This record gives sequence, structure tokens and C-alpha cells, in this order.
Amino acid sequence: MSPVQEKSVSMIVVAAGKGARAGGRIPKQYQTIAGKTILRHTLDALIRSYPFTEIVCVINPEDNHLYEKSVEGLSLSPAVKGGNTRQESSFNGLKALTAKCDLVMIHDAARPFVSDNLIKELIDSKASATIPGISVTDTVKRADPQMNIIETVNREGLYSVQTPQAFDYHMLLKAHQSLTTASFTDDSMIMETIGEGVTIIEGDEANFKVTHPEDFKKAEMTIMNRLADIRTGHGYDVHRFEEGSSVILCGVEIPHTHRLKGHSDADVALHALTDAIFSSIAAGDIGCHFPPTDPQWQGAASSIFLEKACEMVKDKGGIISNIVVTLICERPKISLHQEAMRMKLSEITGLCKERISVQATTTEKLGFTGRNEGIAAEALATVRLPL
Repeated sequence: MSPVQEKSVSMIVVAAGKGARAGGRIPKQYQTIAGKTILRHTLDALIRSYPFTEIVCVINPEDNHLYEKSVEGLSLSPAVKGGNTRQESSFNGLKALTAKCDLVMIHDAARPFVSDNLIKELIDSKASATIPGISVTDTVKRADPQMNIIETVNREGLYSVQTPQAFDYHMLLKAHQSLTTASFTDDSMIMETIGEGVTIIEGDEANFKVTHPEDFKKAEMTIMNRLADIRTGHGYDVHRFEEGSSVILCGVEIPHTHRLKGHSDADVALHALTDAIFSSIAAGDIGCHFPPTDPQWQGAASSIFLEKACEMVKDKGGIISNIVVTLICERPKISLHQEAMRMKLSEITGLCKERISVQATTTEKLGFTGRNEGIAAEALATVRLPL
């Protein structure tokens, strides 16, 4: 008996809207929750759930810089220009698919909590059009523009529809081609209009759409509840001074009478922080990953080491929620550069500046730091991982 061939499935993520109801200076799909944009949370969830033949994002070209930053490191097809309506955007995505597929799924960019089980149920459906829905349990009223009640609607058989929605690719494309002048709020309406049956399966309450400002708090709480394995890592490093004219601390170059000696750029602060992150996930220390005997790290920027540590946390499905760096030295004067250091650490780690602390202290002229022989640094990193 020959094995059952898996369906080839492509995904279209509609991310062209402005999301005005959500507030904020930028479209909601590019706003950040727990260190990642909503769009990135959505894409990461989709990529984990199924080996899609192709993923195409439909975007507003004006937001291309925000999009590129959100999808950095992901292997996606080129983004497609959105239309004036949701229907036009979906159609543009369908026309842009280059891989042959049996099934196409269309998903809202602002639904970051789609589950593996929901994706599987949609793909396993035998229907040519399948959508997830939640049955309406509240009493439903219809009102006029002045908010006066007109009638109470019978809620029997009513569903609140979600995405992703799954369709026979050729059937949906043909439906779009035949209804280019109409305007629909989702793709299932197109199939209904041409007389094709649409099947509803049970949706997921967790698969809510981020629409209003209060939804951001709900989304962040959802993520934090899933990342309930909270760990703290510690790092410590020391570098001595040698002849030079500047030091690099937290990625910021500071004029000084000496420089720090080391195999790389000798950024003692980033070395301590990198070790703190590695220790939080029990991944050894900086020397394990970047041995000082390896010539490729000669003079290297220590930001490379920190980026690797952050990447390893992400690979485990976790986030860095807080970092603290304490510099111990008599000179240079750290307070003049603390804000620049926090901004640089935010740039490297992707963590908002409000979750980054850079502190400084002296040893009251005691010990090697008190004698101006070098600089020491301590760092703490709080990391949240899935249970």
C-alpha cells in the first residue's frame, strides 16, 4: 500500500492594514510585544506549526522598512503589495504564489496565537473551504447609528469567524478572478458568493485578533504566561589596561588614556553580559563558543558574541526580559555614557531600553580597579522560557 501523500500547503499572511483602532505611531502588526513585533510572533507560530510550501506576506510598501526588520532571518517569499481592500490584498497574495500547492491558507497578521492543532485540523479537513469559528454565546443586539436597539438577533447558529482560513487553491483563485469588483471582508465570503460550500470547524479562544489597545495587554499576558520558566544568569569579567587612547564598553567607544587588552575588542561589559545570558540557559560560557585561541575572533566586535547568546535564547522559544550591567572602575567616568550604552544594548539585544540598566561603581581605590590597572564588569540577565 503506497503511503498517503501530504498536501502541499502555502500560506498568505495579510499585513497591509494600518490598524488605526489599535492606536500607536505605527501599524499594529509592527508594534512590539515581549520583544518581538506582532507580525514576527505570528510568522514564528506559523513556521513552527507546519512546513509550508511557501509563505507570502502582503504589506503596504510604505511600511517596507518595518516589515524587513520584522522578518529578518526568516526564509520567506518576497513581500507583495497590498490593495485598497482586504479582498484585493488576498488576491494579490494568491497571484504572487510561485510554488504549486493543493491548499492555500490565508491568515491575519494580527493573530499571533494560532495553534499547531488548529493548523492541523484545517489541513486535514476534506472540504474545499474550511474556516475556524467560535459559536456566539452572548445575546446579540442590532442597533442604529445612534446606538438605539433595533432588534435582538437570534444567536442560534451564529459564529465569530477567525483565521487562518483554508481553501482549495485553484477554486479560491478562480473565485477571486470572477469577483474583482466586489468587496468582501474575508475569503470565505467569496466562496459563499460563487455558491461553494464552506465548512466551519471549532476555533480557538486563544486565537484572538489584536485590534484594540487593551488587546496588547492581553497578548503580552498570554505570552508571559506561556514563558513561565523564569531563569537568572550571572556573568563576570575583567580586562587589564594597556597603551591606547580609548576603551569600548557596552559597544560604545569612550576616549581614555588607555585601552583594554584582549583577544577581541575587549569589551568587558559585553563579555560579562554574554556570559550572563549563556549561564541563564546553561550553555557554558563565552570561551566555549568563542575561544580566545581562535584567530577569527582577533579584534572582533564583542556585539557578535552577545548577538549569538540572544539568538540561542530565541532558538529555545524564549525571551530576555531584563538585563543589568555593572561596571567597576575608577576611570573613565561611566555616568557620562550610560544612556548611550543603554541605547546600544537595546540595539544589539532588541530589548526595550526600559528593561536595560547600566550601573557603575568604584572600589574606593582598593584593589586592581582602584589602582587603575583595569576594569571589571558584572552582569545579570533574566530570561523567560517555555515550560
